[in-house]
Amino acid sequence: MKLFLVSIFMLSTKVILAQDTTKVEQYCELVAQGRFLSSKVTIDVNFGEERRFFSGDKRMRDEVTGKLKKFNSVVDALNYMGLQGWSLVNAFPISEGTGPMTYHYYFKKLFAKNEVMKAENDK
Repeated sequence: MKLFLVSIFMLSTKVILAQDTTKVEQYCELVAQGRFLSSKVTIDVNFGEERRFFSGDKRMRDEVTGKLKKFNSVVDALNYMGLQGWSLVNAFPISEGTGPMTYHYYFKKLFAKNEVMKAENDK
């Protein structure tokens, strides 16, 4: 009986220690676009999810209140992403004719591989 209990204990220890700790990089894009005749900007964050017109509201929400996340400025949005653990990779502006400039910011963050796989399977 002792041998049986010791075997189960040893087996469960191996299973616990054998968890996959592989980290994978995930990327997101923050797009900041100036509004016509206004000092305000529109911020959109793309985490790579599929977007459809009738798929529901996928905009970023405050985790505590559930309300839409609003940013005071581009710097406010960049600081928020930094606080969430995202690291800036690249940033560049795009001019579309005579309209306001659009700024693209690319971020990356390390996630546990099993966390990413779970999120992919939940889609």
